[in-house]
Amino acid sequence: MKKLVLLVCALTFVFNVNAQLETPQPSPASKIEQKVGLTDITIEYSRPGVKGRTIFGSLEPYGKVWRTGANANTTINFSTDFVFGGTEVKAGKYALYVVPNPKTWDVMLYNETTNWGTPRNWDDAKVVAKTTVDVTNLDWVVETFSIDINNIKHDSATLDLIWEKTYVAVPFSVPTDQMVSAAIEKTMAGPSPDDYYSAAVYKLAANKDLDQAMTWIDKAVDMTSDQPRFWYLRQQSLIHAANGDKDGAIKAAKASLEGAKKAKNDGYIKMNTESLKEWGAM
Repeated sequence: MKKLVLLVCALTFVFNVNAQLETPQPSPASKIEQKVGLTDITIEYSRPGVKGRTIFGSLEPYGKVWRTGANANTTINFSTDFVFGGTEVKAGKYALYVVPNPKTWDVMLYNETTNWGTPRNWDDAKVVAKTTVDVTNLDWVVETFSIDINNIKHDSATLDLIWEKTYVAVPFSVPTDQMVSAAIEKTMAGPSPDDYYSAAVYKLAANKDLDQAMTWIDKAVDMTSDQPRFWYLRQQSLIHAANGDKDGAIKAAKASLEGAKKAKNDGYIKMNTESLKEWGAM
């Protein structure tokens, strides 16, 4: 019995050691990260090899959905909205599928990315974009399946798929001009109320440049006077108090208290009430 237990322990040890053995994958994983304009694009896929086989029309039949690689879903993630083959698509992560044919490929983005290969039950409603692109036949063999992003311009590029003697390029575009134009307009318009508010609060926390902090918080409050923000007014009261302007602090605290009561914010009601009592205004 003792020998049997020792044998089981030995076999368990051997199994555990073997379970840690790492070997090369037949279709190694790959990850591509590329910025086009202001959009970050990430592609994750596995790269099968030709290995002497006929790929398209044989291993991958014409007219049938292919996972565009091997193993788990090939995925592509866009950090902004984009246009894929003429279709507007929301920012996010999508599975990439194709239907190869001799002269054209249908290329599709699918909004379910957790499949291993193609979905067991294909759902056309989950196809968020579909486009048909021409096939370019090569005079040489590309051994390992490759995906890349090329022909990069400030607002567009192509998603390139190449394997065996087949190459296809899928055009897409990103909203670089709209994003830059919006940023320019915001910058040229000057700091926002939130910018002034954040800068003033920082100065108060650092206990320095309180004259500047008072100027900035007053600017933030003035810019939002049509819709007073009680939390702005609370900070205004504290900054004025820290800078020795007791009357200004009391005025701001009263306004903040009024706004907090309308908003039924007990926390700010309590803080303003305590400050007003401390400053002899209640």
